[in-house]
Amino acid sequence: MKTCLIVDDSRVVRKVAARIVRDLKFDVLEAGDGAEAMRQCRQKMPDAILLDWNMPVMNGLDFLRALRREEEGKHPLVVFCSIENDAEHINEALSSGADEFIMKPFDADILESKFAEVGLV
Repeated sequence: MKTCLIVDDSRVVRKVAARIVRDLKFDVLEAGDGAEAMRQCRQKMPDAILLDWNMPVMNGLDFLRALRREEEGKHPLVVFCSIENDAEHINEALSSGADEFIMKPFDADILESKFAEVGLV
């Protein structure tokens, strides 16, 4: 079974996203910030990462850049998920290594369609 790491400082968002991702037949891991997510990736690299932008300790963009420098860091498909939805933020996320971008709030249909676009489902 594929694994998805959900990285968001909101416990509520992580729980909602986890339910959706489990319905898509993924094992779910959770992290509350980028530093915690990096520790988990170094232990076991997930197949997919649903990544928030604005978080304490290490934000999503810094995490993404660090992830892509890791030995296995090019492997996970990363879907950025943020309220930051202007063209500048989206372009910065994609040029830093994100595979797709969705805006908050999202629902099961949106998440499933983005996962399908990047070949996860």
